[in-house]
Amino acid sequence: MTQPFRVEFVPGVTPDKWLRVWAQRLPESPLEAVPVEDTDALDHLREGASSMVLLRLPVDRDGLHVIPLYEEVPVVVVSKDHVVSAVDEVDVADLADEVLMQDPASVPEWTAVAGPEALERATAMPRMTTKQAVSVVASGSGIVVVPMSVARLHHRKDVVHRPVTGVAPSRVGLAWRADDEDPRIEDFIGIVRGRTERSTRGGTDASPKADPARKAGRREASPGRSQHSTARRGQPAGRKGAPRGGASRRKGRR
Repeated sequence: MTQPFRVEFVPGVTPDKWLRVWAQRLPESPLEAVPVEDTDALDHLREGASSMVLLRLPVDRDGLHVIPLYEEVPVVVVSKDHVVSAVDEVDVADLADEVLMQDPASVPEWTAVAGPEALERATAMPRMTTKQAVSVVASGSGIVVVPMSVARLHHRKDVVHRPVTGVAPSRVGLAWRADDEDPRIEDFIGIVRGRTERSTRGGTDASPKADPARKAGRREASPGRSQHSTARRGQPAGRKGAPRGGASRRKGRR
């Protein structure tokens, strides 16, 4: 494959450790890692602009393979002077009267508890990027609920974030097209799943330690050690080194 292998990732996802492993194992196979907005991730994948994408779940899986990777704690971003900044965590029900500076559908738990006025204002709010929404929050207006990594990505001195309970964790997954037969896809999946370099794509450890045939070869190469081990395993407890009954019978005949 002469074309670079392109992997895109949404904000907050950091594939650095996987990219380092790829560079070590496949130095002759170039890989392009490119950030992409959440709204564009699936379109790029389906259109063939990327081979794989690290994105937030759930997604429409039609024509795709998707494997979940990990979960993230949801947090609420508020202005530095907000009352929430004084607590360690907050329940989503306590944010019912706050105005959400993002699509209410993205936080259904907030929508379920929101007061009528707050919900109406949030629904009428023009759509903004997360960076823009955090900027509005910094001025003291409204809140944003995002995964912790996204809050850290857009951190400013005039805002704070706190874990919010009652909101489902954010899930990150790896997706690729079901009809894409590029063998490098399996290579990247193996790295993401933590398989060792000696592992096969099926996940079986191919090291000598796990190879029964090699174990048998080592036993045959050391017959004396094998026989000695067998004899010891046959001894009764508490009589190390003595054959089973043989010595006592000879002693009795004398």
